[in-house]
Amino acid sequence: MKKILYFLLGAIILSSSCQDPEYVLATANRQGITSLTAIFVEGEYAEKVAVEYKIADASADKLVIPIPYYYPESSDNETDQYMSKIKVQAELAPNCLLSPSLGILDLTKENYFTLTEPDGTQRKISIIGTRKKSSACQLLSFSLPELGISGSIDEENKTIALPTLDDLKPVNASYAISPHASISPDPAVDKIDFNQSVTLTVTAHDGTQSVYTVEKKIPEKISYGYRVGSESLAYTIDLTTNGMPAICHPTIALCGGYLVVNYGDGSAPIYFNAATGGAKLGTVNIGNLATGSITSDNGGNMLFCNYAQVGDTWSLYTTSDLKKEPVKLLSMQNSGSFPIGSRLSVTGDISTNAIITSAFDGAGTGSNQFVRCIIKNGIIGQPEVITINGVGYWFAMDANAKIAYRTADVADGYFIGHYNYNDQLNFIDGNSNSAVSALGGQSDGSAWGYNNSVVTTVTFNKANYLALYAVGYFPQWGMNSILYLYDVTSMTGFSGTVNATDLLKMSSSVKSYNGADPTEPRTGDVLMMPSANGFKMSLFYIDNTCKTVGCYEFDCIKK
Repeated sequence: MKKILYFLLGAIILSSSCQDPEYVLATANRQGITSLTAIFVEGEYAEKVAVEYKIADASADKLVIPIPYYYPESSDNETDQYMSKIKVQAELAPNCLLSPSLGILDLTKENYFTLTEPDGTQRKISIIGTRKKSSACQLLSFSLPELGISGSIDEENKTIALPTLDDLKPVNASYAISPHASISPDPAVDKIDFNQSVTLTVTAHDGTQSVYTVEKKIPEKISYGYRVGSESLAYTIDLTTNGMPAICHPTIALCGGYLVVNYGDGSAPIYFNAATGGAKLGTVNIGNLATGSITSDNGGNMLFCNYAQVGDTWSLYTTSDLKKEPVKLLSMQNSGSFPIGSRLSVTGDISTNAIITSAFDGAGTGSNQFVRCIIKNGIIGQPEVITINGVGYWFAMDANAKIAYRTADVADGYFIGHYNYNDQLNFIDGNSNSAVSALGGQSDGSAWGYNNSVVTTVTFNKANYLALYAVGYFPQWGMNSILYLYDVTSMTGFSGTVNATDLLKMSSSVKSYNGADPTEPRTGDVLMMPSANGFKMSLFYIDNTCKTVGCYEFDCIKK
């Protein structure tokens, strides 16, 4: 019934938006051309927006569009090859006209047009492009791997605190900086004595500089949770340019400072720098396990499993290094009624105490079961099939469930996100495996267009957090996926709706790179991870409707 409603509403929306205007009208108090959008028309990034150029001076007669020197910015793909063929679109103030019409322009030279103002006056303008070097000069991460020390960066004050009071021998540092920037001195090349304050200068591609001071200092934490106001979007990555297939069930994991993306279609997972995002760095060979899913624990271990049909063997592996051969944790025959392995979750650290879960994909009448493996003192127990009471059934991969325990203690209960008739996010009693409370679907009436199905948990600075990733079914109509973050240290107050509850701490719509109708299954993943030094928490997300993977960051440093 819900899907029928989707198609009916989709038809209504499409019938009202099947013709795109040549330009978008601006507010009445603005004159002339208010913005120009440059779009690639050839090559790997055809139809991608190179830049949206807002025009501050409406009286200017020569408009110079700043095309990024590289695209994507983190790549080494220079844009000079595209400059002679760029599609340009304009946003005009009301009652303004531009002739001749815009289209594909050669931005290596001036292109002349006549602009007619609302009062009928006319003037000649020209449009040209220039390749603009990046001014980004940020130090994004900093650590001393040989000493096991991760630096805490205060971007506002341009300081990096090394949380130790020990005497340090001269060592090399590992760091990440803005794309195409440089650093001096280069601590990855020169061994540096960090017992004294050290100054590092980051220089952007265009010469802009930022100066950072590195010093031994243990930052003061706030007493609880993350610092409100510290939340920030670190990056988003366009997966349409990174091989995301139309049909897939993407999952993510962290391993050795890398963000790993598995499409679940059998292709080798790809990986990025977890701190900076940017360009794809390579692939990971995990064989037939690439048909399943991946995740990671709080101890730096990546877990991955295959997708096992009924009667097949389901296997679970782990590694802490993408270059090392993985270790098998367990294998079991799938003797149930449904396939398993499209989603994987772990709470805790598998080297000590953790709970691993994977739900069965429902079909026909649907499933309400998942597999659970409990690890105590580093020893993994036998897989158990758990039946959840009071949450209804989920159907197939699109409607599959993801389970996240609140802590590594079964008694603390767990959350289940799944496609269901009432769009609820349920909390389940850990002992009885019965639903005890829930958050309802979006209160603004938009729940029909979201799959409130992807959850994860983490403990950070004495607080237990729950993240819900609501997969937006129709980003092409502006219904992008939404990220919600809740404080679930106490379950008192776990009521209301997913977007309106006292426990909600942050919500944000994610950027979409997809202008087409997504293909079933419409799925995604979410993962939270505290830093090794405990001063930062990162929240990663991915989905195949917006076709993006991204990261938000939080800290608990007192300021």
